[in-house]
Amino acid sequence: MTRMSRCLGAAALACALFAPAAQAGLFDDDEARRAILDLRQKLEQSNEQQRARQAELNAQMADQLAQLKRSLLDLNSQLELLRADNAKLRGQEEQLLRDVAELQRHVKDTQQGVEERMRKFEPQKVSVDGKEFQADPDEKRLYDEAMAQLRKGDFAGAASALIAFQKRYPGSGYSESVLFWLGNAHYGRRDYKAAIPAFRALVTSAPDNPRAPEALLSIANCQVELKDSKAARRTIDELIKTYPKSEAAQAGRERLASLK
Repeated sequence: MTRMSRCLGAAALACALFAPAAQAGLFDDDEARRAILDLRQKLEQSNEQQRARQAELNAQMADQLAQLKRSLLDLNSQLELLRADNAKLRGQEEQLLRDVAELQRHVKDTQQGVEERMRKFEPQKVSVDGKEFQADPDEKRLYDEAMAQLRKGDFAGAASALIAFQKRYPGSGYSESVLFWLGNAHYGRRDYKAAIPAFRALVTSAPDNPRAPEALLSIANCQVELKDSKAARRTIDELIKTYPKSEAAQAGRERLASLK
């Protein structure tokens, strides 16, 4: 065998030995490519699924956000309505308070008016010459008006007012005072004959009246003015005898001395 023959044989043997290994390498590359393609496909599917899931989640979130916005808008609307209702209620409450206050003032004014009108008809406690009694409002008013005329020096008007008072209120607690001041009113207008019966009526009906001694002295003065000195002395004697410690009795004594 030649050298060339030996080389060709060695090459053939080498091909025979390495042929199965080369074929096996080719098969491994195909499987790897298929595995890579399969892996890529699965990865794409997974990414697609994730994108779809993310899109779904985004859509859900968008829907939830939209619902939340609507809910917030509804809530804001309800809050505005509540604020408006509260403001309206506050306004109504304030108006109600004003109405109540106005009603209370009206009731108070009405009550005061009624009380004032009632007081015009209710008897009042008065005191004249140390004597206390109940007098009707009109009774007191007429007496006060007559006394006001007397103080102004309107003796004729005072006499007329006191006579009218006697006729209207014959049993009045003012009766004794009316007699005394009626005598003075007549005396002031120089009607001494009319003055004497008024003063005498007081002494006769109310001898314990604190003005009775003064009434007797006034009678004596009227009698002096009428030039009836004898009657004046008798009246002064009565005064001194009946009311010896009175100031009028002391004045009567001085008056009596001038009559002698």
